[in-house]
Amino acid sequence: MTATADAEAAANELTPLADYLGSVLRRLRALPPLDLDLTQAYGNVLAEDVVAPHSFPAFDQAAIDGYAARWEDITGAGRGGFASAGSSLDGRGRGVRINVVGDLGAASWRPVRLTPGTCFSVAAGAPLPIAADVVVPIDWTDQGMAAVEIFRTPKRGYGVRRAGEELPAGKVLARAGAYVSPALVAVFAATGIGHVVVRPSPRVVLVATGDELVDVGRGSQPGQVVDANSHALTAAAVEAGALAYRIGICDDDPEGLRGLLEDQTLRADLIITTGGTGTGPGDMVRRILSRRDGGRPGPVAFTDVALYPGTSLGFGTVGAEEVPVVCLPGEPGAALIGFEVLARPAIQLLAGADPVFRPSVRAHLLETVSSPAGLREFRPAHVAERRGGGYTVQPLPGGPYTLSGLAEANGLLVLGERVTTAAAGSTVDALLLDRRR
Repeated sequence: MTATADAEAAANELTPLADYLGSVLRRLRALPPLDLDLTQAYGNVLAEDVVAPHSFPAFDQAAIDGYAARWEDITGAGRGGFASAGSSLDGRGRGVRINVVGDLGAASWRPVRLTPGTCFSVAAGAPLPIAADVVVPIDWTDQGMAAVEIFRTPKRGYGVRRAGEELPAGKVLARAGAYVSPALVAVFAATGIGHVVVRPSPRVVLVATGDELVDVGRGSQPGQVVDANSHALTAAAVEAGALAYRIGICDDDPEGLRGLLEDQTLRADLIITTGGTGTGPGDMVRRILSRRDGGRPGPVAFTDVALYPGTSLGFGTVGAEEVPVVCLPGEPGAALIGFEVLARPAIQLLAGADPVFRPSVRAHLLETVSSPAGLREFRPAHVAERRGGGYTVQPLPGGPYTLSGLAEANGLLVLGERVTTAAAGSTVDALLLDRRR
């Protein structure tokens, strides 16, 4: 057999990524709902639809500073020297002059009524006088206090916000699965909502494993590797919407690893480990967590997935609480790609988000690239919108293992298992890494 044929035969023994993700995500369930005060709800996902209990605005009000009046009292479209709607006088005619019978601010609460030929000076947000159907901007007047001369006539309804005009009572403000944004918090508050039912942010514990690991703040020496993974994955978990806890480095000690994972089940909704997922002599995580006990498989199954970089991934549960655990490779680039394709969707599913995957686009490839046969490759890239519509994708130098490429990327070029070469000008898939949830 040729080298290419050998590679294809080996790849055929791997589990397709889509099949693997489906089997993992089907085992996860969104966290139980939680009733939260509105001030704590930001960043969570709604567990049920939210309906407006009250309308917004709650009452007829002025939308601008000006003079609240009856439109028929100030209009004179083309007659008697009055300005037509929306136009200004040319100096040959005079504006209309009416009496100002009071001032209304946003804190005014007594109902008042306009009589013919009168108006109120109003601030934005003030209750609208009964019978008023227009607010004349201050700049269109002489800004009089006892009486005001109006030089321009706005259209009927200008400067007025009617009760329930924007959000009537009973309107569905947001559906279950929606992300609670600052603007949505404002909508809830404005319609009288003080609590919402959400899925809590998943608590995610990050553990790096390996005797060779040393903490940050020093350079790597022979036999030592600085632990970049637990720091990077903690940041990635936070970016995905989790409450992330970095435990740090765990040596390749079987009892120490088992004890650490058992301890963390009390504070975690998901545990992510990095390192030790292969089949080499130092890959202790796979050896410990997949070990058969009494003829039964271990709590975590390790699968060789058709993924590049990092084919070996682990998933299962640990502890009496059966807390899910995701095991990612130890190579930093492979760990970050593994997080994107497996751990991040798991976090999103636990949080109740829909969809759980990042958005993707079809993009015009700017450079010819090759890819391993039988593997779905995720390569750091720069995605840009084209003038006139569509997207372009530029692969970044160094391929998927380079941390510098991942740091610069705003997307991931995705090349399918059957793709060995993608020519410049072809259309490919690209995941958008927007660095936000």
